[in-house]
Amino acid sequence: MNFYGNYITRLIEELSSLPSIGPKSAQRLAFYIIGMSQEKAESLANAIIEAKKNIKYCSVCCNLSDEDICPVCANSKRDHSTIMVVEDPRDMAAYEKTKEFKGVYHVLHGAISPMTGVGPNDIRIKELLDRIQKEPVNEIIIATNPNVEGEATAMYLSRLIKPLGIKVSRIANGVPVGGDLEYVDEVTLSRALEGRRQM
Repeated sequence: MNFYGNYITRLIEELSSLPSIGPKSAQRLAFYIIGMSQEKAESLANAIIEAKKNIKYCSVCCNLSDEDICPVCANSKRDHSTIMVVEDPRDMAAYEKTKEFKGVYHVLHGAISPMTGVGPNDIRIKELLDRIQKEPVNEIIIATNPNVEGEATAMYLSRLIKPLGIKVSRIANGVPVGGDLEYVDEVTLSRALEGRRQM
């Protein structure tokens, strides 16, 4: 039933289509937005539109970036011979907060999951393999999530990369099984990185 009129109802529907936003949260956000000043609401709308229009994938690591090459890949002080493979840009951000990792990243944008129809060709594995052949790489650290999909992806990558003569390691299980890296604290992530094991 439409209690509020078409504009508010549509706003609530659009907000509730976002991940982890239920109908009540969507309604609360909608009323918050309606209560904003015109200037603030336009600023929010413009930020969404500009981000959608201008954000692209880094041509090196596939991270989200404003530029063709992201700031991490463009930084000559980073160790470009050590690549940490993560599932998601948020996982990369979580590791960057630790200030422990001095190498560079590769963002897969997902994990292999036969149950949901996600195969190796649906994530950025080909880009990683192309990159390994163009750049001198000593170690690949696989930092996929410690769940079934993350483990399957790690094993698949290890089987592809080890024959190339590159050291392949996996982050240690200081990270809780079934958890997402973006929610793990910096100390636990640092310990997982230090305790990585060769695959």
